[in-house]
Amino acid sequence: MILDVVERWISWIGAAVGLVTLAIALWRGVWQGLQRPSGRTTGAAAKVLRVPLQLLFGALWIGLCFILWQPVPVTITISARVAALSLGALLYFFGLVLYLWGVRTLGEMYKASSGFGVQLNVEHRLVTHGPFALVRHPLYLGLQVAAIGGLLLYRTWTFVFVTVNFLALVIRAKREEQALAMEFGEQWDEYVRRVPAWIPRLRRKAR
Repeated sequence: MILDVVERWISWIGAAVGLVTLAIALWRGVWQGLQRPSGRTTGAAAKVLRVPLQLLFGALWIGLCFILWQPVPVTITISARVAALSLGALLYFFGLVLYLWGVRTLGEMYKASSGFGVQLNVEHRLVTHGPFALVRHPLYLGLQVAAIGGLLLYRTWTFVFVTVNFLALVIRAKREEQALAMEFGEQWDEYVRRVPAWIPRLRRKAR
């Protein structure tokens, strides 16, 4: 059946792109990011944000995702499969592109963070261009959009788990905002007034 072939190819391509994205996140955010000199540190970041510990957490998270890679017990019609494939692929790849765009835009400012605390770089710069001119958390938004798309595309418990993880991303985003507010003061406040956290505005707010 043609639909089976299309689903298989898109699934393989999606898996490859997802693995590349994960590798970039680990390399740029954990391995490179956490080795840069640290500036302002909040919470328990000094204890939690260490390369060996983050790699261990990453390995455990990947292992859990592997264990949960079992199909969700749902039966859908052919028309529903076509709709899930189309919308799922659109959201999944768009979310990953948004995430990678954010990583590229951050450059050396990109590093792993945690809901337990945040660690900025020495001479940290506030990035407000690229996707950060649309929303304050494009990386996390991209991950959540990709998770929802992956749930429609693959229909596995792994993506149920990843989608629910959005709550942890919201907490992490709050911690990051607190650190950035302390670091940049009025510059951060002006940025918050101008740019929404998660949902882009249809019209730009006047400065």
